Amino acid sequence: MTTDARRLPRRMPGWAKVVTAFVLVLVVLFAGIRLAVLPGIKDLFGTETHDRSGPALLKSIQDMSRYDAASGNFQVVVDLEKDAKFLPDAIRGTRTLYVGAGTVDAYVDLGAVGDRDVSVNGDRTTATLRLPHARLGRPALDPDRSYAVSKQRGLLDRLGDLFSDNPNGEQAVQKLAVRHIGDAAKDSGLTGRAESNTTEMLQGLLRSLGFKEVHVSYGA
Repeated sequence: MTTDARRLPRRMPGWAKVVTAFVLVLVVLFAGIRLAVLPGIKDLFGTETHDRSGPALLKSIQDMSRYDAASGNFQVVVDLEKDAKFLPDAIRGTRTLYVGAGTVDAYVDLGAVGDRDVSVNGDRTTATLRLPHARLGRPALDPDRSYAVSKQRGLLDRLGDLFSDNPNGEQAVQKLAVRHIGDAAKDSGLTGRAESNTTEMLQGLLRSLGFKEVHVSYGA
């Protein structure tokens, strides 16, 4: 073999070229990831969020005449389990452990007070008011403080979630949490606290207007 023949480069096989190209791609990707974690360099695989929501539309306006006199913060742990007849839980069934946190307001409807419910003596030193009993507003679930602790699903439920529009929907446990919070508010004495606060507010307001005695009572 001649010297010129020994100096000729060997051609790289086709499969070797593919492997080399693949390795180069991996090197570039890993280099990009390492550079991305350095301060001041944007993440190579970062995502951007765009809010394309339309403007909020005003549907209606309601005049409020109620006085929100007290607000209660509640938290409940919901353990909701759904089983299927004649099937084990591993095949069909769900169990969700959910922590629901929300508030309930107690208010007095001052708009329901009529002329007959307010009386003032001749020298305007004594005022007597009769107000409706305080009522509870609708429970409001706080999404920032409510979360699912765990969710167990059977095989068929997991397959169904693949074709569901809302696979992670938690409407059932959220509604149950709202109901439990509402029931707890009824037994919390929140309405009594609202009536006491309303009485103090009205007494302070009317005394600042010159009334020496202010009597507030509550009835149907």
